[in-house]
Amino acid sequence: MEEKEEIEKLEVKKEEKKEHRKPKKPKKIVHNEEDIKKIMKLEEEILKAKADNINYRKRKDEEVSRMLEFANEDICKDILPIVDNFERAINLDDTNLDDELSKFLAGFKMIYCHLVEVLEKYDVKAIDGINVPFDPTIHQGVLTEKVEGVEPGMVVEVMQKGYILKGKVIRPAMVKVSE
Repeated sequence: MEEKEEIEKLEVKKEEKKEHRKPKKPKKIVHNEEDIKKIMKLEEEILKAKADNINYRKRKDEEVSRMLEFANEDICKDILPIVDNFERAINLDDTNLDDELSKFLAGFKMIYCHLVEVLEKYDVKAIDGINVPFDPTIHQGVLTEKVEGVEPGMVVEVMQKGYILKGKVIRPAMVKVSE
């Protein structure tokens, strides 16, 4: 029994000595020029990888932002022919229409106005057309005609309206241009 107690006391003393020991100083590492160059090259590569990652995130954020900004483009393009058809129906000569047909046409006008309001809500705007200089970025010239009193290169007739969505042409205006 005594032996056991002595062994325990010795173990306790060993533990106490371990706790009071001074921490070892790290060994001084001496680098040669070759090692320093390798370390510098690795640091440069790490910095370059971080910069590439930051640039990638910025590009992705811009791409997502553009996608969200023009997410409605396809549906707006699909609505434009409907608006065109309503305009054609509204522009019929309603002087010869009977009362019932006139009321029907008034309903068309209401639907048309609502469609135009919806397009405006989503920042879709018609391209101004007549008596403006021809601009190939927003106009599609389909015919030319010599018109007296109008200088060459001016839009004289809009055959189909063009539209811009948030500054981006989604459908150029089909126009007749003076020669």
